[in-house]
Amino acid sequence: MEAMGSPTPPPGAGSRVVNMLEAKTHLSRLVEAIESGAETEVVIARNGRPVARLTSLRASQQPRRLGVARGHFIVPETIDAANPLIAELFEQG
Repeated sequence: MEAMGSPTPPPGAGSRVVNMLEAKTHLSRLVEAIESGAETEVVIARNGRPVARLTSLRASQQPRRLGVARGHFIVPETIDAANPLIAELFEQG
């Protein structure tokens, strides 16, 4: 589905470049390629100049890091000792 005369992506970019007309004509195919992992990103060009990038939302989200403070402090055994008092304060409203 490469467009004729599409600009070459910058070295190491690994992005597919399509012109605006091809992007409009084949948008659902381009999105499907992104969803399936066949393409990681598609660069959309207007008049040979890259102007937009189509990528997966999943790729742009940073994974949650659990336990990042593990080992930096010690949780006391009595940490939950005040729970009944706190619950009572909430219930009094």
